[in-house]
Amino acid sequence: MALVDRLPKHLFTNRGWGLLAAGVVSIVCAHIMGRRDLLTLAVFLILLPLVALAGVRILKPKFQVYREFNPSTVETAMATTVRLAVARTSYGTGQVVMEEQLPPRFGDPPAFRFPARSATGGTSRYEYHLRSGKRGQFRIGPVTAEFSDPFGLSLRRHSIDDGDLLTVTPAAVELPATGLAGARGNDGVTATRIRANPSDDDIMTREYRHGDPMRRVHWPATARHGQLMVRQEESVTTPEATIVLDQRLAAFAPSTGSVFGSHDEDTDLLTTPGFEWVVTAAMSISAHLSERNYSLRMLDASGHPAFSHSKSAPDATAEEFNGAGGLHAIAEGLAAIELSGPRHHRPEHARQDEEASADRRNPGRTPAAVRGPGRAARNLDESPEGGDSAFDDLLMDKLAAHRLRGPLLALLGNLTVPEAKALAPAAAYGANAFALLVTDSSRNNEQVLEILRQGGWRAVAVTSRTPLAAAWAAFDEGGMVAAAAAAMDVRRGAAVPR
Repeated sequence: MALVDRLPKHLFTNRGWGLLAAGVVSIVCAHIMGRRDLLTLAVFLILLPLVALAGVRILKPKFQVYREFNPSTVETAMATTVRLAVARTSYGTGQVVMEEQLPPRFGDPPAFRFPARSATGGTSRYEYHLRSGKRGQFRIGPVTAEFSDPFGLSLRRHSIDDGDLLTVTPAAVELPATGLAGARGNDGVTATRIRANPSDDDIMTREYRHGDPMRRVHWPATARHGQLMVRQEESVTTPEATIVLDQRLAAFAPSTGSVFGSHDEDTDLLTTPGFEWVVTAAMSISAHLSERNYSLRMLDASGHPAFSHSKSAPDATAEEFNGAGGLHAIAEGLAAIELSGPRHHRPEHARQDEEASADRRNPGRTPAAVRGPGRAARNLDESPEGGDSAFDDLLMDKLAAHRLRGPLLALLGNLTVPEAKALAPAAAYGANAFALLVTDSSRNNEQVLEILRQGGWRAVAVTSRTPLAAAWAAFDEGGMVAAAAAAMDVRRGAAVPR
């Protein structure tokens, strides 16, 4: 039996290999004994499995597979139900062993027989459950079928469909209520007084509608118009929030500056623990603000749409998202988002050392201190396509177009001092400005945070192990009056150190 187990199973069954072996033995016996009838039997025993093998290769049955996920997109750690419907579209008889191919993280592939005992109308239905602890897009399927000839001598396994993609989105973490909403209030609305006009009675009143409280009746306007008029002191506007999502490979590099980043074996996403923290934060903050009726804008560090490089984004060019549909689109965009940019990163301290060494070797070279940080900041983190740099004019123009319409949130990796100085003035474009820095090193952290805070940002540095709810709550822990004052100074034109 040990020899039989070593034989390839994708060509013949044990019965088929047995007939071939019997045919070889018959040929040897016919040669030794000189018996023609044994030679005829040997040819028959050898040809029968070979003919069966050719038959299952040429006359393979055809099937139609329909696969459905419920829900169609699922959060990490949540289960989705996979429903399969398989129908034969060509003539064939007998049972077929089928197997649904899955990524390794989902465990052993489910196997089943066609037709099923409960088959109706020629269609067999099957159901199983999947759960993933990681975000991404996973290829579920194809279904492979193992066919055999009517005599059970030969086997043939091949795919009968192409499979489907299952999108697993990051799960949102519940965040505590903070002072993020500012003057708008945590309910996501803001009261705006109608603009000045010489006749306040005419501008700030409207006709009485059923359900208006009588205490709001404006009697002078009622007497003048001859019908009930009520005060219209407030109007509800939809608040906006802008989230800047840092996706630069260099921003999440180890402090050693080595090549880093690894592709997940199932999703093929280039990511790091710090970036996974940022993705979860983006999902959680989006859900937190969406529940409060905020309209969301998602940008990357260069000012491009945040999901322009996400393989799972429904619309890679979209920047603005509203309501439940917008939140669902954000979740799908975050499912397969990954780091992008050059793989090598020189930390700021290493770059400065190299600059100083070059100055010593070349006395006629313009010193780095004279050249200033601007040039380094522009060349440090260019986009993969050679386009705009991080925190450059394109991002500032995008933020200025929605100036003071709502809070500004930046989810960042490691920042250098020049990058912090480039980003600091952006706080002037938000009603409030919040920055979360996910960093693996303490080098320059305090200096970077101080630069951002002087620019008007409420900045907090965390690691990939920091609880998200605690990091979010830190925005309300002290320094808020000073931060608000600094933000007002910036908006009045105070200089930011560069």
